[in-house]
Amino acid sequence: MKYRHEILFNQLESYRSELLEVLKDVTEEKAEMIPTGFRNNIRWNMGHIYLDQYLWIEALTKEKENVPKTFHDWFGFGTSPSDFTDETPNFEKLKELLKNQPKLIKERYGERLEEEFPPTEMGMNTIEQVLIRTIFHEGLHLQTILDMKKLIK
Repeated sequence: MKYRHEILFNQLESYRSELLEVLKDVTEEKAEMIPTGFRNNIRWNMGHIYLDQYLWIEALTKEKENVPKTFHDWFGFGTSPSDFTDETPNFEKLKELLKNQPKLIKERYGERLEEEFPPTEMGMNTIEQVLIRTIFHEGLHLQTILDMKKLIK
């Protein structure tokens, strides 16, 4: 694996660890609260981060990920906690999924980061480019979670 790829995966794991650290003092109850001015809650943001990474990889590679279709219904663009059902993963399950995701992506795509595909609508044509985009996206949602935490204390 190229050095820059090792750095990319280190960043993916590091930012994910940062997210999980921020979630350590969040209770299941707080994860369900929707602060004034927000459309979603912390639990939704967690599921959205998880789903988004796989959606972009799928959009690029056209290979199905092992994400149930219901994740799209619960955490996809335009959804909200009002779309949750009894089957929607709870806070603890989402933390577990988020914790394991970087390792699973590395195992599946670690040797394919430079493989070229037809470009997405954003012009990305490698998994490496997609992961850079999803790290940025995760940072946006991490800030949203931090903002929510301030309001639900």
